[in-house]
Amino acid sequence: MTLQPAKVLLIGAPGLRVVSHPVTQVSDPALLADVERLHATLGAFRAQRGFGRAIAAPQIGVAKRVIAVNLGQGPFTVVNPEITWQAPEMFTMWDDCMSFPFLLVRVRRHLSISLRYADEKGLCREWERLDQATAELMQHEMDHLDGVLAVDRAIDREALVSREVFEAHPDFFRAQVEYVIGG
Repeated sequence: MTLQPAKVLLIGAPGLRVVSHPVTQVSDPALLADVERLHATLGAFRAQRGFGRAIAAPQIGVAKRVIAVNLGQGPFTVVNPEITWQAPEMFTMWDDCMSFPFLLVRVRRHLSISLRYADEKGLCREWERLDQATAELMQHEMDHLDGVLAVDRAIDREALVSREVFEAHPDFFRAQVEYVIGG
């Protein structure tokens, strides 16, 4: 039985500011239901908007260290992720979020990271030296697990823009960063 997608919490919802609890038992039925709902929510968002690569459990009000990911080759689950290495090089980008789809935020992220996490079967996985697109995505999602939003990482007072204004002047805003999602 496939669960219905959850409603994504929007900026200002208290649940987005909660530090998530580590998962202790991946096979827990309640956790499995939460994970299924998380994937259903990501799938529904992708179907509706045509984009969306990941969503963290706090975004649907579940304070657990779980991320649903779909990079185009099908969905998978990241449980209790930890950064084991990060590149010293940083870059700027306009970040967006399902919890504030009407806003973009200029942030600074590490060019690459490596992760250790458990998969949906509880097996320990290493994800080494992620490419830039995946690295920025996982940094964003892991921030959610700690109650941190992209708006908290805004690099200056000019670092917030509505999606409507951004889309009306994309060249102006893209010239302000070193990296743009999707090229």
